[in-house]
Amino acid sequence: DMYSRSDLDYTQKQLAEKQTLLQSTTTQITKLEKILGGIEKDVTNLMTSANEAIQQVKAAEDEYLGPFREKTGVQDLQAYEEAMGKSRAEFNTKKRSIMEHITKLEQQKAYEVGRDFEKPIARCQKRLEDGEAKLKKIQQREKELIEQVNVAKEELAEAEETWKEACNKEKELDEQVRTAQGKFSEAQAERQRVKKLINTEESTLERLRGKLHETLQKARVEEVHLPILDEEKDENMIEEEEPSARSARASHRSSKTKGAGDNDDSSSAEEHTPQEQLTQQTMTQETRFSQPEDKKVVKDRNQAEKIDFDSLPSKLKQRLSDREEKKARKEFEDRLTKLAADIEGMTPNMKASEAYESITERVKESDADLKKSKKESREAMAAFNKIKKQRSKRFNDAFHHIDEALKTIYTDMTKSSKHPLGGNAYLSLDDAEEPYKGGMKFNAMPPMKRFRDMEQLSGGEKTVAALALLFAIHSYRPAPFFVMDEVDAALDNINLRKVCNYIRQRSESDFQCIVISLKDIFYENSQSLVGICRDVGTNSSRTMTLDLTKFDKMKGGNHKRKSSSSSAASVGGESSMSVGGGADVADDNDDNEHDEEDTTSTN
Repeated sequence: DMYSRSDLDYTQKQLAEKQTLLQSTTTQITKLEKILGGIEKDVTNLMTSANEAIQQVKAAEDEYLGPFREKTGVQDLQAYEEAMGKSRAEFNTKKRSIMEHITKLEQQKAYEVGRDFEKPIARCQKRLEDGEAKLKKIQQREKELIEQVNVAKEELAEAEETWKEACNKEKELDEQVRTAQGKFSEAQAERQRVKKLINTEESTLERLRGKLHETLQKARVEEVHLPILDEEKDENMIEEEEPSARSARASHRSSKTKGAGDNDDSSSAEEHTPQEQLTQQTMTQETRFSQPEDKKVVKDRNQAEKIDFDSLPSKLKQRLSDREEKKARKEFEDRLTKLAADIEGMTPNMKASEAYESITERVKESDADLKKSKKESREAMAAFNKIKKQRSKRFNDAFHHIDEALKTIYTDMTKSSKHPLGGNAYLSLDDAEEPYKGGMKFNAMPPMKRFRDMEQLSGGEKTVAALALLFAIHSYRPAPFFVMDEVDAALDNINLRKVCNYIRQRSESDFQCIVISLKDIFYENSQSLVGICRDVGTNSSRTMTLDLTKFDKMKGGNHKRKSSSSSAASVGGESSMSVGGGADVADDNDDNEHDEEDTTSTN
């Protein structure tokens, strides 16, 4: 392929350059070896001359300095000269320091002899007299200050005594205040406790008043005979009943008279009418049971005083708790329910046959509805299973098609001359029998690499795998148009050229494509270029286009030959490349056809 030929040309060029460099280096090494041989001969001659000169110097020393050595006993004249020079330098240094010290002492002596001591002595005497005068004044001032300090100490002692007495009084007052505050807090707590008790009792009393009113009202409406202490007072109480209670009782009587000849349903409805009227009457009338002087409260209290409670059991005459009251109320309600049931059982049901026929008809209708519902349920289940089967079949068809296409596409996008088999990619389901209950995994193995999770692959490897999956999905339901936005950002040149070649091949038959890119390889293989830049004059964006097909026509037959053999030729079919961001757009010179490609650019 084109990449292999480009790589071979580049390697051959590099090899030729290295061979030329090797020849020039070999020539230079030969010249330098000759020069080095001459220099080594010169060095040998110079070393011989130096040794001869040293021997001559030693012979001269022995000839001229031999008698001196025998007389002094010095064998090394150089060490002797160094020792003598060092002693001479130390002597000169000491002599110089002594002379400097003598000069310094003579100058100091002359200075001391020439000094005048009378004026400084006079000045010192004057300062002494002034100091004695100031000392007397200071001593006098000190005596005055000592007297003032003594007076201040006496006043301070008196003030401290007064302060201590005030502190003692303050402590006593603080103790009294704390005691009063404690008593006040206790009184406040007691007041709050009593207030809470009063509120509780008032709430209980209000609730009892409401219950009393409700009980008396209910007794009047339902015509319950209450035992009265005095019959005359009872008659007066009956005369003083509210018109609403009388109307309710009258309607209750009329309902009983009228319900004797009606069916059971109408009689039960008429029996509940007074209760409904009582509820409406209770809702419409607002009785302020919290006010003991209210008219209704006073009336209820007067009526309650006339009731005879001697027939009640002793435990009900006492005040009951809420729990005991509920229990007693439940017992009475159970007894009433039982008595009502007994009374109802004594009354013969004249419409039992009609009710039986009606119920039999309803059972038949229900049975028919049940059969119809079962049939509809079976049909719905069959339709559901059919749709479920179709859904699973369609999903499995799409999954297997995409999986097979993915393996082929990923292998085509990753294979090369070094790796002719390419990589491997596949899809797997978590639940193959029920794919909708689980997820799906996508795994890709680049060439010559072991299995890894997708998270551990590099950015370029992830990009190639993602594009392979995209093209595999496209192969199942082809889309007529593709837009790719900088999919080459993480790709190197090798993978980029592979992706570009694959898109070029697919665009010849399957789809149209617009690629937004900043890589030159995409420009080379595009059919047209679109550049976006800034128009300074209008301060807005500007679009510039370049049709590359006209250059293909200009090349003629030579271009046709390249398009059939080189992957760097312009892409045929309907594909197109779009470049954004204001980048310079150019057709780069390819390694195999750099002398034949035309170069254009847009800003």
